[in-house]
This record gives sequence, C-alpha cells and structure tokens, in this order.
Amino acid sequence: MTGISRSRSVRFQLFFAFVYLQFIPGFSDDSTSSKTKTDANSNTATIIVIVLFGLVAVGLFSFFLYKLWQKKKRDEQYARLLKLFEQDDELEVELGLGG
Repeated sequence: MTGISRSRSVRFQLFFAFVYLQFIPGFSDDSTSSKTKTDANSNTATIIVIVLFGLVAVGLFSFFLYKLWQKKKRDEQYARLLKLFEQDDELEVELGLGG
C-alpha cells in the first residue's frame, strides 16, 4: 500500500517539476525573447511556486494536527481502560474476593 502512495507522490512531484520548468524562460519551447513576456512568465512561475509551497505547508500542518488528535484519542482510550481495571480491583476488594 505504501508503494502505491509513494509512486503517486513521485508522479505528482515530477508533474509539478515539469510544470515549473515550463515557466523558466530557458527551458520552455517559446523562443520569443520579449522582456514583457519573460517578466510575466517569471511572475507567474513565482506565484505558482508560492501557491504550491503553501498547499504543501497546509497539507503537512493538517497531517501533523491529525496525528496529534490520534495520539490524544489513543491516550484517552488508554486512560479509560486503566480506569476500568482500577474499578474492577476496587470491586474485588469490596466483595472480599482477594484483591
């Protein structure tokens, strides 16, 4: 299962790298050397890179919060389990069953 998600991740990274390279004037097929067009491509590429980094940051932050939430829920369940067994011990002592 992790192999599938890794291959998807690699494919997405390669896709975004190729898209980014299209906006760098030296790598694109566009042979026009207009200063205005180069500036526009540079600005567009910068905006796309910033947006992609922002999306990655939001994704990583969401993943971190999800893992934190999972840990909190696991700790709460463990505390409830311990409390359940503590109550059983108290019940044994009250009934004189040897605890």
